[in-house]
Order: sequence, then C-alpha cells, then structure tokens
Amino acid sequence: MQSRWENGILTLVLPKKIDAVNAPAVEAEIREYKDQYAANIIVFDFEMTEYISSAGLRVILRLKNEENDIRLIQVQPAIYEILEMTGFTEMMEVSKAYRLVSLEGCELIGQGANGKIYRLDRENIIKVYTNTNSLAEIHHERELARAAFVSGVPTAIPYDVVRIKEGGYGSIYEMLNAKTYIQLYKDGEKSLEELTELSVDLLKRIHSLIVKQSIVPDIRESALSWAMFLKDYLPEKPFEKLIALFDAVPIDNHMIHGDYHFRNIMVQNGESLLIDMDRLSRGHPIFDLAAMYNAYCGFGCVDPGIVETFLGIPYTTAAAIWRRSLECYLDTRDEKRLQEVEDKVRIISYTRIARHWIRRNGLETETGRQQTAGVLQMLQELLPHTDSLLF
Repeated sequence: MQSRWENGILTLVLPKKIDAVNAPAVEAEIREYKDQYAANIIVFDFEMTEYISSAGLRVILRLKNEENDIRLIQVQPAIYEILEMTGFTEMMEVSKAYRLVSLEGCELIGQGANGKIYRLDRENIIKVYTNTNSLAEIHHERELARAAFVSGVPTAIPYDVVRIKEGGYGSIYEMLNAKTYIQLYKDGEKSLEELTELSVDLLKRIHSLIVKQSIVPDIRESALSWAMFLKDYLPEKPFEKLIALFDAVPIDNHMIHGDYHFRNIMVQNGESLLIDMDRLSRGHPIFDLAAMYNAYCGFGCVDPGIVETFLGIPYTTAAAIWRRSLECYLDTRDEKRLQEVEDKVRIISYTRIARHWIRRNGLETETGRQQTAGVLQMLQELLPHTDSLLF
C-alpha cells in the first residue's frame, strides 16, 4: 500500500480490490500506518480501486468510528454509487474520481463571470471554471440549473463533471451543433434586432417566475455588500445615499439570471437555452438589468476594449444591443423614460464595477486608479438625481 505523509495528513492508496479475502490484511496494514503516524486526517485514495465488498466497507466504517476525520478521494463512479446508497457519503467526505479532459484545440465560444465555455466536440460543450478548486461551485450551479429547469426556464443541464488537464474542473453539456447568440450574429444567421427581441422575451419569462427561497440566493443581500464595500472610497453623504437606495429595494422572490448576455444564450434546434447559471438568484429585475449593462457597456465605460474582448464584438455594437434590449424590456422608445431607468441601472453597475476593480488590486497601478476614480465619480454624479432604484 502506497502512502504519503504531509502536514499531519496521512494518505493511503488502497489496492485494486478489497473483498472478504484481503480485507483483514488491508485493515492490518492501515493500522500499522496509523500507529506509525499521529495523523490528524486520514485520506483513503481510491484511484486504483475497482471493487470493494461489504467486508471492505466495514473496514472503513470501523476506522471511521475510531478517527475524527477520514476522507475518501478519487472514488470511481461505480463505488461512489455504493457509498452513496449505503450512507457513507453522509458520514464522511467522499470525492469522486473525474475523467481527464484536455482543452487543446477547443474553440472558445462563450464566457461568463466565473468561467469560459468551449466547444469540446461536435456534440458537447464544456464550461471551465475560473477557480481551479471549483467542485463546490460546480455542484451549486447544477442545483441552480435544475431549479431553473424545473421552473420552466430552457436551461442546458450538465451531464458530467470532469477534471481539466490544464488545471481545474469543468461541466459538460450535450449541445449538438448549438451556437451562441454572438455566433449567430457573426455568421449572419440572425440580425441583432431578432436576437435582441428573442433575448428580452426569454428574460421577461425568467423574471415572471417565483423561485423557492431555500434553493436560490437573494441578490439583494449581495448587492448591499457591494455598496457597503465602498464605505472607505466614497464621501460620507454619497455613501449614505447609496446604502439607502440599495436598502430600500424590497425583498423579491422573482427569478433573475445574474449574468445575462448574448454569450450565455445558445440556440439548439431552434430553441434558446441558457448555459451559465452560477449567478441565478431571486430579486428585483433592476439587478439583472444592471448585470446586462455591465456586460454590454459598464466595463467599457473607461476602456471599450474590455467589452470587445469579453463579447467578441465592437463596443458600439454591444452598446446598441443594450439600448435596444432596454427599449424592448420597457416596451418604450421614450428617451426620458429610458434614461431614467438606465441611470438607476448605472448606479448598481458602477457600484459593482468599483468594488470589482478595487478588490482585484485596481488601486495599485496608475491606470487602475484612474479607472476606479472615474467610475466612482460617475456614481457620485448619479446619486443626487436618483431617489429610488425601482422602476
């Protein structure tokens, strides 16, 4: 049995098979290692293990009753099902083994706040998460996607979780010949007007749904934290006005996507499907409009290249999509009304952008300081003229 010892963690690589014949010998060897090392955590590595009988399960159970922290890693899917069925996954930390996938030669087709979407092959796409330790995020997004799907939102559901050769983890979706709205526009298959109308229809459908509070997080709580973050970066009166505006937004259990734009919507067999659900929340639609504004315009307010790189289209085109989306959503072309709602949107947008840049060391460079100062200045100019974020 191979072993690794590091920082109080004893890792033991279990044999290919553990059954009634060799279970006593496996247990005896494990106990020898236990006696040799005063481990705080014992990790059983199942990477080589293809079969475990009830006798093997009892070995692990006995050790679990003696030790505070036992973990199972690299568990093959068939064994994981047994552990889940018998309740072991509730008694201890159990991590599946994930097949390895390489991104070499894969086309980048989409991008969200926490990951990128690649075309893996003709039939499948893969979302690769920015955070390399993202298993918890992946499982959380799967729950949110399932909640949206059950609610009637056309959502792509991942069918597999894989380990990425270049680092991190990803979710695989079966999306045969599907294209993002951006691709459809670039390929000349649909006009911006058609795509904008389709996206707004879908967005309104999302916003019409009431979601379960226990599953989907409240965006209002996150938004208040964005505003509170700026306490040390705004003068006292503008900061107090900002907090008052955010605090006055009522609790709302309508669904919002949280990262809605043309690269997060795909079309398969004529049906639009959302592919990035990790920011699914509940709250007032103003927060979803602000997220849209960020994607199309907000981050480009001081550097249009940010939006052009993110969406893969010129900034002027992205800005046009935003404006037409707002017109369709509000069902008006009245300039005064559009500007009134956009100013509310921009307050949330600039709050979030300023926090984003500051948290990512934006104040450590001259360019970063200028960009952050510019966003904070625009925010302060909007605040005196806005008495509510509602519309």
